[in-house]
Amino acid sequence: MTSVLLVDDEPGVLFTLSEVLSERGHRVVTARSGAEALTKLDEADAVLTDLSMPGMDGLELMTQIVQRDATLPVILLTAHGSERVAVAAMKQGAYHYLAKPFDIDEVAVVLERALEARRLRIDNRRLAAEQTLGRRIIGASRPMRRLLEATSRVATRDVTVLVRGETGTGKEFVAELLHAQSARNKHQLVRFNCAALPAELADAELFGHVKGAFTGATANRQGYFAQADGGTLILDEIGELPLAVQAKLLRVLQEGEIQPVGSGRIEKVNVRVVASTNRDLAAEAKTGVFREDLYYRLAVVELVVPPLRDRKDDIPALAAEFARRYGDRFGLGTVTLEPTLVDALAREDWPGNVRQLENTIARLAALSSGGVIGLADYEAASGTSPATSQDLPAQDGSQPDDSPAPDARNGPSLKEQVEAFERGLVARALDSTGGNQSEAARRLGVSRVTLIDKMKKYNLQQKR
Repeated sequence: MTSVLLVDDEPGVLFTLSEVLSERGHRVVTARSGAEALTKLDEADAVLTDLSMPGMDGLELMTQIVQRDATLPVILLTAHGSERVAVAAMKQGAYHYLAKPFDIDEVAVVLERALEARRLRIDNRRLAAEQTLGRRIIGASRPMRRLLEATSRVATRDVTVLVRGETGTGKEFVAELLHAQSARNKHQLVRFNCAALPAELADAELFGHVKGAFTGATANRQGYFAQADGGTLILDEIGELPLAVQAKLLRVLQEGEIQPVGSGRIEKVNVRVVASTNRDLAAEAKTGVFREDLYYRLAVVELVVPPLRDRKDDIPALAAEFARRYGDRFGLGTVTLEPTLVDALAREDWPGNVRQLENTIARLAALSSGGVIGLADYEAASGTSPATSQDLPAQDGSQPDDSPAPDARNGPSLKEQVEAFERGLVARALDSTGGNQSEAARRLGVSRVTLIDKMKKYNLQQKR
């Protein structure tokens, strides 16, 4: 259901339009002033505003809306004789104008066209980003639509962004999306996991080092900032960055300068920083756990990724995408999920968020022979048996059929299925860490030597 924000200081106009638009299937939000309307923009897919209002008029409101979200259409309601002003407003970004007294049917038609134009703009942006990223963007629920729209707006503005959210929500993907939709997308996207290394090594990794700077520094090495020059540097788990390195990071953000370890030379860099965290850095800054001045530098714009329990409308599409992805990766061909399984997945709370859902589908695909995966497969793989209509006595008083299930059809052996699952886990760990073997091994809970052995076994190429 689309939401329309009505703005007018006349209660009668608000009442009439609210009734008519509600009858036509729209959710209506009202505001009696421009200032009030600005607090409700996140709830709107289109804005219908009077031109002449006390305080902030419709023209000023429209200007502020266009600056915040260029995809949000604004339709002006004008009094007779204000057409010249309205035409000028359209040149500045208004979608359309309607003169009072207006025809209700005309209002409805113009509004539908405005909403369709917004959908097309958003779809075009999404398609362009998907082409750059090489994967689908899934987010039809209202919380994700708001996040994706905010990401699109912020992406074009060259500011530092802090992406915050629970573990597994997809913060890394949002950070990549910011780069893909920015003017820097032709340059390098570089990732650094702040939790992966101790302070001494993090310093050298971020800012580089010269030959002889420390034991083992046998040659000059570019740091991540120099590698990302002109592009974007994603700092994952920024809350884990040691305090000693935080001071140097602050200097880079303030001055655009780095100093490689062991070098007396200052180097200029032009890098956009996108940081991500699952911690409350604002609270930690107040207690001194995280540098307060650095927090404010990082959080010029803060984007919050909603947990999966708040965007359950996206679960069917996410599950289908993961089934397609792992069907391809495991060589299973087309893998589909039974509707009863999708319903069961949508009822779960998923404390591990999107990552947990993805791992669940990966496990189901790895243990399957391809084709259709059903609710019984999910119950067997997870060791759970949620109540379904099959668990209850039949309405005619007879008992459910408890005869043995038919034999599973012939397919890959257990060893082959386990190896396919293991290969997928290793490949995904390497993908998610940008090929960083040490971090991938840490996430998998194995040694780096074991990881390298697995990479050789499954012919997984190291990213460079």
